Amino acid sequence: MKTKANQTHQSSGLSRRKFMLAGGAAAAAFTLVPRHVLGGPGFVAPSEKITVAHIGCGTQGLRELPGLLGLPEVQVVAVCDPMKGATGYLDWSKDGLRSELGRALGKPDWRKKQPEIPGGRDVTKEFIELYYAGKQGRDKFKGCAAYADFRELLDKAKDIDAVKIMTPDHLHATVALAAMRKGKHVMMHKPLANRLQEARMVVETASQPGVATHFLPASEGANILTIKSWIDAGAIGTLREIHNWSNRPVWPQYPIIPTDTPPVPAGFDWNLWLGPSLDRPYHPHYTHTVFRGWYEFGGGAIADMGHYSLWPVFQLFELDAPRAVESHASHLCSARDNVPFKIKNDYSFPAACTVRLQFVAKGNRPALDLYWYDGSMKPPTPPELEEDNQEFEAEGMMFVGDKGKILGGFHGDQARLIPDKKMKDFQSKGPPPVTNQGRDRAGASWVAACKGGKPTCGDFRLAGPISDAFNLAAVSLRLGGRRLLFDAAAGKVTNLPEANRYLTREYRKGWELTG
Repeated sequence: MKTKANQTHQSSGLSRRKFMLAGGAAAAAFTLVPRHVLGGPGFVAPSEKITVAHIGCGTQGLRELPGLLGLPEVQVVAVCDPMKGATGYLDWSKDGLRSELGRALGKPDWRKKQPEIPGGRDVTKEFIELYYAGKQGRDKFKGCAAYADFRELLDKAKDIDAVKIMTPDHLHATVALAAMRKGKHVMMHKPLANRLQEARMVVETASQPGVATHFLPASEGANILTIKSWIDAGAIGTLREIHNWSNRPVWPQYPIIPTDTPPVPAGFDWNLWLGPSLDRPYHPHYTHTVFRGWYEFGGGAIADMGHYSLWPVFQLFELDAPRAVESHASHLCSARDNVPFKIKNDYSFPAACTVRLQFVAKGNRPALDLYWYDGSMKPPTPPELEEDNQEFEAEGMMFVGDKGKILGGFHGDQARLIPDKKMKDFQSKGPPPVTNQGRDRAGASWVAACKGGKPTCGDFRLAGPISDAFNLAAVSLRLGGRRLLFDAAAGKVTNLPEANRYLTREYRKGWELTG
């Protein structure tokens, strides 16, 4: 029984900015949720519940669960992860995640006697069932299945309407494509994929009728909206450059491939974790939080944090794929037989780097350069900050025009013109426009899209240019900082043919992706 007629998304003829604001219709396909899984005051009618499978049960997947479970129109009915129990997880503090989840359950001592950082499909299933039991005033609740293999989940769990994907990056496209091709709505963390061609497949597949998608780091960016309005008002003249710097990585990025072969932890299916990647021996330096540092499994700091800060930049300034990408990276040296040598590394991201992305003019916007810095690298301190006896914060953004500069737009930092006297002069001419719009972390807008409402500001179809840019940045770094000229229409690097091999991956047999 369906509660709403299927509706198709609008065509992609609109600009990304107009698409964000005008929206379109998403298809809805819902299965009845048995009344026994509901109950308690204020529950949503069974026919209006969206059944969700949560794929990826690591620390970030768990951290975001309370927000998803708190949506009254969502019922999480399945979890999936190759890891069965809590083994070897890394997090930003030893007990922070456990404490946070315990508070969400109203059980501050939940798993307090367990020494491990929580994670794995059994722990996630336990948390979900305890959460629903508490909300319904019950001692127990049973209604969440657990799977090791997402393919089995999609084949057997016929009542699933949607999935949330929280796996390591190298599995994002594989899982998302499989889900969308079965007509499931998809919410996914960044990136869409850590290969350019895979991300393009995800974007293309998201255009099919009947699927509502949401890219979790997306937002309309309150500060970026404000900054864009100031630039449009002529506050800094013509925009020429955007600089974005981050103190990431804040996880280990290993400079060498491990050679020891520790045993695979009990309850962990290493082959399922590898997914499309070629066989290699298990090592904990690859898994959990540290996957981000490997070209094979992650997207580096730019994919981890750049999606948050630069998503609204790509949308509001209508950036297409870059025409050129170049990078500069730190390196490490070692010594052999008393002779120093530089470690050749095309397998893990550097400890620090800068990336320059060049964009062609579009409409009234001239050509634009976007600079990314990580590993605590920053742009040189501009004279405007020196005038105020100030320095850059550890993370930030700077918009450079031919008549001035604006700081702000990162992690909610307040936007301001520099130096201070220029901001005061700008304010004296009338209150500058501001906005309070921000990110929908919990996914309420995605739920509305799943039920036939307009697409979210994170619809996958908007993510093509930023995915191209960040994946090209990774290729440039992997090739030692080579400058890449990119033909977006052809989806190829034109000046360095050997770079194109890194726009896709070599697939393990049985895991190939087809268009």
